[in-house]
Amino acid sequence: MSDEGLDGLFAGHSVLAILRGMPVDTTVELAERAWDLGITAVEVPARDPRGLEALRATVRAGAERGRPVGAGTVISPRQVRAVAGAGAAFTVAPGFDAEVMAASEAEGMPHLPGVATPSDVQGVLRAGGRWMKAFPATSLGTEWFRALRGPFPEVRIVATGGMDARNAREYLDAGARMVAVGSALADPDQIPLLAELV
Repeated sequence: MSDEGLDGLFAGHSVLAILRGMPVDTTVELAERAWDLGITAVEVPARDPRGLEALRATVRAGAERGRPVGAGTVISPRQVRAVAGAGAAFTVAPGFDAEVMAASEAEGMPHLPGVATPSDVQGVLRAGGRWMKAFPATSLGTEWFRALRGPFPEVRIVATGGMDARNAREYLDAGARMVAVGSALADPDQIPLLAELV
């Protein structure tokens, strides 16, 4: 189920916006900026009450535009239930936990787990997923992405961690399907570069 759902949400797009740790109004404002740029994949990390509040507000703003919003840093079944109640369309985690993935899918939300090793990738594949987020991407480096394509050509990777409009193209060229950016959306100098990536 995760792949079908994430294919629909992510296919044809190269940027995922992550709006982490900001006031609610700022989160909604940057989500709207992302949507205006053509970035339709938006994630709001919701590990604490403040993040959950920002998620709810962004989900409401997205509903007015017909844009789904995902919940990030979801690492327990309890969190899965909380973000489902907030209206999240998908969940994202920094690592892979089969229980969290199953709980998310049971709530109707496709799940994007984090990976950093071939063993992680194999675990997600065994659980039925092909979309994964490589974290932390800049620590792994572009060669990791190139090397991974050999044994795992079917894997769809979202490069996350240290990404911005200036280095995103290197990771896309190395094999990432998408890059996840955060603070770049608040940087006027990067806005035109982000628009070119979409």
